[in-house]
Amino acid sequence: MLRHYDELGLLTPKTTDDFTGYRYYAEAQLPVAGRIAALKDMGFSLAAIGQILKSYDNPRALAEFLSVKQAEMQIEAEEANRRLLLLETAIKRLRKDETAMNYNVNVKIMPERYVASVRKVIPAYDQEGILWGILMQETAHLGMQIADNCSSLAIFHDDGYKEGDVDVEVQMTIKGSYQNTKNVVFKTEPAVEIASATYKGSYDQLAAVNHAVAGWVQDNGYEFGDMMFCIYHVSPHQTQNPDEYVTEVCYAVKKK
Repeated sequence: MLRHYDELGLLTPKTTDDFTGYRYYAEAQLPVAGRIAALKDMGFSLAAIGQILKSYDNPRALAEFLSVKQAEMQIEAEEANRRLLLLETAIKRLRKDETAMNYNVNVKIMPERYVASVRKVIPAYDQEGILWGILMQETAHLGMQIADNCSSLAIFHDDGYKEGDVDVEVQMTIKGSYQNTKNVVFKTEPAVEIASATYKGSYDQLAAVNHAVAGWVQDNGYEFGDMMFCIYHVSPHQTQNPDEYVTEVCYAVKKK
């Protein structure tokens, strides 16, 4: 350790024996050694300690170094607490339900996007295809360009589950600019923070995935926003095999 300090110029011995290489330190250097140890205990790197020691006799500069480190460690502590909460809630869920980790939930920002949208009240959730049919038919003549990272999604506007007459909106991300048609609205949607889980397979799993995401939101210090939706990464439009569907179940959220 002392050799390393010497190489970094933190604590240079008073003398060094040319024959043995032994380093000899003076009692007057003990306060410097104490400063180095104290700063290490506070979490400073040796490189940072070298800079701090140059300003150690300037209380204002020293306080600034300490304040910056305090803010940095506060962020680290908050991140550690967030991860501890994730671990704690995952363990609790697994103890209640062995399948709880089948659907992994992540929080992310869904960026701003320009979409073609159709929103109507339809008889039931499984008749969402009515809306997609309207969107495709009314935009067929527009030469509409699909966005590079296209998302096809359905937003469910009702508060909670309904047996019938459900308020559903379908959206497709596109590029360009277009005039609204009879039922299709072109608009820019703002960025939104979401909690989501992506799964592969048929839509029979939707109830279980919704339950997993909603439970995760409630357990991990978030509250629900005003939107719940599904993103269809691989849908019946791309394959007729339900086992190949890839769906992302999303809830708008905000930190409590």
